[in-house]
Amino acid sequence: MTDFTTGFGQSGGYRPPTKAERSILAEGVGLLVDRNIPAAKEKFAEVDYVVRTLTDNANGRRYAEVADAADGAEGRRANRGWGRVYLDLTGPVRWSVQVPHPIADEDSEKLGVGVLRGTPGGVMVLAGAHRRAGQGNSADVAHRDDTVFDAICAELVRHGLPGVQVHGFADATEPDYDVIVSTGRGDDGLPAARDLATALHGADLDVCRAWVDSCTLEGRTNEQSGVAATAHVPFLHVEFSRTVRRSDKRTARAVTALSTVTAAWNRTGGATLGS
Repeated sequence: MTDFTTGFGQSGGYRPPTKAERSILAEGVGLLVDRNIPAAKEKFAEVDYVVRTLTDNANGRRYAEVADAADGAEGRRANRGWGRVYLDLTGPVRWSVQVPHPIADEDSEKLGVGVLRGTPGGVMVLAGAHRRAGQGNSADVAHRDDTVFDAICAELVRHGLPGVQVHGFADATEPDYDVIVSTGRGDDGLPAARDLATALHGADLDVCRAWVDSCTLEGRTNEQSGVAATAHVPFLHVEFSRTVRRSDKRTARAVTALSTVTAAWNRTGGATLGS
């Protein structure tokens, strides 16, 4: 994971996908969620993506890694910047964690990995380039509806999977808070947001609750939030300060708090929690 994201730079390394390429990758992820792995592999091969199986030695769970075939190949490195997906193969998939700005929101990818590993039944969608890597804001996947990242997240919404999207902010942006919790454009995730805020507060983190407080960075313009709101699927937009993200101890506490929500989604079948 670190080897993959550390290569991200602020110029180059991103090619906008065509509509057909977005659709193929989203359909492939949908097939994986449905556990039709042979069909998923065939679909991914149409755009030179592959599925590898990884085992987490810490928890024993197996994950499907969906990646550009050029990633990891000797003498080759993918430069399309479309990202990766990691999906738990040990049981039904019931929730997602989304990381739209790895490296740009430094160490947000560590939060995503921690959440994925902390609760069964998850799928992680990881952007494949720095948010400034493309022309204009073309690689800023949280604010575009024409990316592979957005297409995959929309496919997960079609499967009824609630999601939590993790971001990072500079300490000076909200100096009184460690975390900003929002439900984005909708309110179907409000029960989960309240539970998360309580868990974060219990972890000694100061929380700005967007449904009662005036917070910056509430995710109201987030594209994935809009798709989830239209479908009435719970969505959480969570911003962590740099102080939290640079501290291993604070990051661990944040992951534990996030895992209280993903564990509830896993127990209840996901989208029913916000209904």
